[in-house]
Formats: sequence, structure tokens, C-alpha cells
Amino acid sequence: MLDLSWKVFTNTGNLDTYLLIKELERDSEAENGPEDTGTSDLTFDSTSQ
Repeated sequence: MLDLSWKVFTNTGNLDTYLLIKELERDSEAENGPEDTGTSDLTFDSTSQ
């Protein structure tokens, strides 16, 4: 859907189409949630006390 909306926008310059693209992007990000790399900056060392 984003590709089609982008093609329509680039061909017409229609501002409403651009706003639709931005709304679709926000919805997509909300569904996917924040990106998580699965790594942690914390390290635990059992030898230090």
C-alpha cells in the first residue's frame, strides 16, 4: 500500500496522498512496536565483589 501511495504522490504531488503515507507509516510502526536488538549493555561478573 505504501508503494502505491508513494507512486500516486510522486505523479500528482497531492498533499492528501502524502499525509496518507505518513499515517500508514505511523500505523505500521505502532503495530511493530519499538525495535529491540535483544542485547543488553549490562554484564555480570561473578568474580568481582
